Amino acid sequence: MSASHLSFVLGGARSGKSRHAESIITAYPAPWSYIATAQALDGEMQERIAEHRARRDDGWETLDVPFELAGALSSVETGRPVLIDCLTLWLTNVMLADRDVEAEIRGLAEVLASPRGPWVVVANEVGLGIVPDNALARAFRDHAGRLNQTVAAAADSVILTVAGLPMRVK
Repeated sequence: MSASHLSFVLGGARSGKSRHAESIITAYPAPWSYIATAQALDGEMQERIAEHRARRDDGWETLDVPFELAGALSSVETGRPVLIDCLTLWLTNVMLADRDVEAEIRGLAEVLASPRGPWVVVANEVGLGIVPDNALARAFRDHAGRLNQTVAAAADSVILTVAGLPMRVK
């Protein structure tokens, strides 16, 4: 892998995508940046965040970035390995805050087009299920699908995880 490389790791819930993304990043020397987009708004999410944090040792610097993802990436030191986990939660935050989703995606796509180090982006693949029964869920699914296509097009490699097994797509 070159010094500037964008990897995109997709999968369903609990598919092993985050663990696989972490293994990609930790193949590089520390320190590593972990850009976390989750917000601990309830006890269940607090537990999920704690589980992810427990897997990371002192080599990780965690940045909590629920909204300004493009700005956070722009400020990361050149050459530093970065893991963004996850775009799906970031999109949820953007939508629920009633921000301009298309503008936010464009801004993020501009930054991801020129990674300044080995960057790994994690997202959920949400397009394999049934059509949701409400407008908000359908809008989310549609935005997530377009966001994933945009990131996959910019990525040097795309990996789909299923049942803990990474499969190279690109």
